[in-house]
Amino acid sequence: MRADRGHAYAVGRQRLLGHLAALTFAALIAGSFSIGHLAIPYITPLALNAVRFVLATSVMLGVYLAVFRQRPPLPPAIWRYVILGGLMATYLVLMFVALRISTPIATGAVFTLTPLMSAGFGWLFLRQTTGPVVMISLLAAACGAIWVIFRGDIDAMIRLEIGTGEAIFLVGCAAHAAYAPLVRKFNRGEPVVYFSLVTLASSTIWVSVVGIGDIPRTEWTALPSIVWIAVAYLAVFATAGTFFLIQFASVRLPASKVLSYGYLIPAFVIAIEGLLGHGWVSFSTLAGAAITAAALLIMALAPDR
Repeated sequence: MRADRGHAYAVGRQRLLGHLAALTFAALIAGSFSIGHLAIPYITPLALNAVRFVLATSVMLGVYLAVFRQRPPLPPAIWRYVILGGLMATYLVLMFVALRISTPIATGAVFTLTPLMSAGFGWLFLRQTTGPVVMISLLAAACGAIWVIFRGDIDAMIRLEIGTGEAIFLVGCAAHAAYAPLVRKFNRGEPVVYFSLVTLASSTIWVSVVGIGDIPRTEWTALPSIVWIAVAYLAVFATAGTFFLIQFASVRLPASKVLSYGYLIPAFVIAIEGLLGHGWVSFSTLAGAAITAAALLIMALAPDR
């Protein structure tokens, strides 16, 4: 009996840590929309992501060396990291492509559709099932996200007037949704730090190869300070940090529940944009963000299914 209670406590503690990691992940991602929007007029998405991935990989390498005191070995079944790195690179590059022609709030709202897509990929890759309470909360949050994407305009919703930026980012979010369950499927017991390091290195190669033309054409010494501030934040917090957090959470929680914390992103972005002096959204749009945030509470309290 005591052993059973001890096991239940350990499992519950690991789930709690997974929830905290996912919450921190959402907060860091929210900041990337606003700070990325400030930097993107001065640098192409591929060049920006190339330098952020190089820096993020260097940071994670430093963490690995500090923890394990040895050089990282070559990964077995390297194809796993090629797939994961390609998916994350697709998501991050398309995010900044979208930010060129959309707003941080709209792109943040699109991201909240990721958990619903992740539930589908979770079933496809892992045969994870989603209980009725969780599914209802996913659908409710998706409705709130759609309301924000269409800016509370029912006529635009009827005519399906979704912006080009939002459509582009939706493709990137699909790549992100597939990433979370595949982390769980592909992980073979490797430490999270090592798994994050090699995945980041793979993403760096993907972005560098695709951006081979943009990188040398960028006048790096002439970039304004906001670009380097954005690069530092994106590399350390929104890349290395979130890679570690999402992989930490993904091995402790179902994929749909991990990404359900993305429901808080529109509310975070709305607050950040308002505090930066970029204006506050209408009450109607705020209501849509509130619906997605409320769905988070349902998702967090629902049993893991």
